[in-house]
Amino acid sequence: MIDFSALGSIFELGGPVVAILFVMSVLTLSVTIYKLWQFSTLRVGRHSHLSQALQAWDNGDGAGAQAQLAQSRSYLAPILDSAMHGADRHGIEARLDAEAGMALARLERGFRLLDTVAQIAPLLGLFGTVLGMIDAFQGLQEGGASVDPSLLAGGIWVALLTTAVGLAVAMPSSMILAWLESRTARERVFADMALRTVLVPESAAPQEISDPHVLQGHA
Repeated sequence: MIDFSALGSIFELGGPVVAILFVMSVLTLSVTIYKLWQFSTLRVGRHSHLSQALQAWDNGDGAGAQAQLAQSRSYLAPILDSAMHGADRHGIEARLDAEAGMALARLERGFRLLDTVAQIAPLLGLFGTVLGMIDAFQGLQEGGASVDPSLLAGGIWVALLTTAVGLAVAMPSSMILAWLESRTARERVFADMALRTVLVPESAAPQEISDPHVLQGHA
């Protein structure tokens, strides 16, 4: 259970900078949850049926390839189905590359936000620390020789709080972004390989494939 009184104390100590960093952390968490759901729904990284379909197509078994595609729930399945049914059409390669690029671009939505948080959060935390240090040393100047060192130390640790919060927000954001980018990069390589396999199979022209609408309902 969230201790709102503790959060209120942190906001009071760190000021508006900590409040902004808290909002950024909530945005990062929201984007992360959404991307995990999106990757799971689109079957990112799960290509067992697609790999079997490509193998069948490469061996000249068009019907077997279609049967495997029909069992796949990957976002790439409709694109590969179009490639199989239009492998001999002029300009189909460019069109399929564009469709695959659009699909991969959807996977990258939210990456810019995570990158922005990872870069801005530590700078924002440092900015809050600088402001806090200015206040602390102003108090030291106003107190003259009678300043209690413990008060100065208290002001300094409060000022450093914003830097700690900024790093605590930035580091997970950077790690999550790196993981998502690596998954997307592997998807890009697989999509390119899959399209090239369909358009330029090792075997002769595959056997006649089934109805072009066989994948409807499996996208």
